[in-house]
Amino acid sequence: MSNDRLPAVRVAAVQAAPVFLDRDSTLDKLESLVADAAAQGAELVVFGETFVSGFPIWGSVLAPVDQHDLYLRLFESAITVPGPHAERLGRIAARHGVVLSVGVNERAGHSLGQLFNSNLIFDRRGNLVNHRRKLVGTWHERLTWSHGDAHNLEPVDLGGWFLGALICGENTNTLARYTLLAQGERLHIATYPPAWPFDQRADAPEYDLAESIRLRSAAHSFEGKVFTVVAATTLDQSAIDAVAEGDSRIERLLRATPTVSMIVGPRGEVIAGPPEGHEGIVTATVDLHDEIVLKRAHDIVGTYNRFDIFDLRVDKTRRPAITTTDGESSEPEHASRVVDSALLNGDGVSADVL
Repeated sequence: MSNDRLPAVRVAAVQAAPVFLDRDSTLDKLESLVADAAAQGAELVVFGETFVSGFPIWGSVLAPVDQHDLYLRLFESAITVPGPHAERLGRIAARHGVVLSVGVNERAGHSLGQLFNSNLIFDRRGNLVNHRRKLVGTWHERLTWSHGDAHNLEPVDLGGWFLGALICGENTNTLARYTLLAQGERLHIATYPPAWPFDQRADAPEYDLAESIRLRSAAHSFEGKVFTVVAATTLDQSAIDAVAEGDSRIERLLRATPTVSMIVGPRGEVIAGPPEGHEGIVTATVDLHDEIVLKRAHDIVGTYNRFDIFDLRVDKTRRPAITTTDGESSEPEHASRVVDSALLNGDGVSADVL
């Protein structure tokens, strides 16, 4: 009888800037970067928060009344899921034979005003196997993105990987992290933005985005005894110019809190990264079998817990904007389900083309 052994996985965290608020050019760049990562042997390729096609960093440095034009461009460059641009991402994954994780700005199929901060995971055949929407926008992000839900807040098997993903500040949400771990997560994805200017008071230190990312990643890996792939986006000069419009103070703020990508082991140690340059691909081979012995000390979803004392319940429902029934129909429940499905999937709405 052969023994069971967990797989070793070659992972890649891509730290790169999208082509700011340009969806098609960003997808072209993404495909080139996937090809580079695949050439380095990567089986999993991870891009940062809303890589398609930009993070609304202007929310932290501009007054709300000055953000409308940038928001409009963000909406125009967003995608629907499903939709032709999501399908293209799937084809890219299949063409290069990788599992692809990418952050996107997702447009609601039924609304011209609702955007979600979403993360998509495609398997090696190009199938969309996980579609997450960020639970809660952080600080200024709530001016841009609607609340998400717990739909697909679960790891994907992928031949023993049990791959889960959280977006930026979700990695500080203890219950969200526990939810993934309690469903068997072994390999974790954490995605982050390009910068985070936060506090300009004279007597307060500025928010250290890089150190915050390191702390969060080490905490989840150590507590859960899992490997974490951290991927962040960056700001290029065109993005800074578009937001700052020549204002030197805003430029300084956007450059003051650089991001970081890395790969973290189950002891909380950084095993690869950050990249040497502003952009780069961080790679490592992670052996999931290493997690087993470490869980003898602290298995917070097993023997190091008290399920008779603690009880966590999670509602994974993805709720539609409206549920209708036809009073003349002999099958009102069926009619309701059809409407729900159409709204959830954006069916019948050509929202990718304005």
